[in-house]
Amino acid sequence: MELIRVWIVAEQGSIEAGRGENPTHRRRGWDQERGTGPEGGTAGHTASVRVVEKMAKTIYVGNLPFSASEEDVRDLFQVHGEVLSVKLITDRETGRPRGFGFVDMDDSSAATAIRELDGKDFGGRPLRINEAKERPRSGGGGRPAARR
Repeated sequence: MELIRVWIVAEQGSIEAGRGENPTHRRRGWDQERGTGPEGGTAGHTASVRVVEKMAKTIYVGNLPFSASEEDVRDLFQVHGEVLSVKLITDRETGRPRGFGFVDMDDSSAATAIRELDGKDFGGRPLRINEAKERPRSGGGGRPAARR
């Protein structure tokens, strides 16, 4: 189960939006819980803050045909509930599909979709559908450790 916090800030005609904690609020002294600005006003001069929380589950979708698009996968899952996002993974060097992806749905819809779609034929291939597991951070990247 994942808690998603979405932030939206409108300020003098421009709009920012994203997921997670908004670092701009920290710099400007915003209190996200109360929605108050740096001077204690509810939104400074023209800005306003709205925090929305929604419970979501990330679903792993494997054995996808390489011809599948994000729209195809969204259409497949929308039958079972609201799809919050779809991300198909591609090879970073060639840009070609890797045959798997992730779908975010609300908790109750996700459980139904997993149960109904696991093993279902899609583009001539049986889908592998299950709840995505958080990948442990390896701390990797960069250069190998120096030898002693």
